[in-house]
Amino acid sequence: MAQILAVSNRKGGSGKTASAVNIAANLAATGQRVLLIDLDTQCHCALGLGVATGRLSPSVHDLFSKGAPLRPALQATAWPGLWLLPANPLFAHGSGSQNALLLHLALQHEGLCDEFDIIVLDTPPSLDVLLLNALHAAQWVLVPFVPHFLAAEGVRQLARTLFRIASSGQHPGLRLLGLLPVMYDQRVGMHRRTLDEIGQQFGALRVLPPIRNDIRLAESFAAGQPVGVYARQSRAAQDYMQAAESVLACWHTAPAAMP
Repeated sequence: MAQILAVSNRKGGSGKTASAVNIAANLAATGQRVLLIDLDTQCHCALGLGVATGRLSPSVHDLFSKGAPLRPALQATAWPGLWLLPANPLFAHGSGSQNALLLHLALQHEGLCDEFDIIVLDTPPSLDVLLLNALHAAQWVLVPFVPHFLAAEGVRQLARTLFRIASSGQHPGLRLLGLLPVMYDQRVGMHRRTLDEIGQQFGALRVLPPIRNDIRLAESFAAGQPVGVYARQSRAAQDYMQAAESVLACWHTAPAAMP
């Protein structure tokens, strides 16, 4: 049965897609069978993996707009063990089915939870049916955030959503895997203070080692490659490799469910 990880933050520009793509690629590099599902209609996961998609190509959003199965949209990537379910840029948020369990049921019914070891969900920042589907399908949530005040508030907003879902009985097994600082610069006082504040609020052990600011990350997306392939010796490549290792370690130590 696959481990399902939602990469989410209520605030845009928080490094969700870069984290989803590079953590998925690093997990696949360890020999895991990994499926990356792009629920964000910006479609940046395909861009980051160099996968060509057309506006009329099958996508994960066909599940919500017309009840289509997921399998026809599956695409192999150039990286062994890593598959992509791409997004549709034409899908209108708020349209289609409002069933928050649709993705969960489709993954189970089509056997994808048995076919893959790990499923990574890249989520949109808006609190709509797509995000709720991701949270109901996942067992774990990873929250990337830029360590400044507004992004920290986005972490708190998402935490309230997770708490509501977990405590209402809708999905009591939902767990916060960790908080991942991105674009981090140790020389910036606000970055250090925000990390301290987040650690105090959510627990220092939930804060993963940060992803340092690195232009190579943006360059790797332009090249259509994970940063570990594009610039193996870069700070971002090293940090995302450590992030993937932290994800695996968190699964083994089984952190507590949402308080």
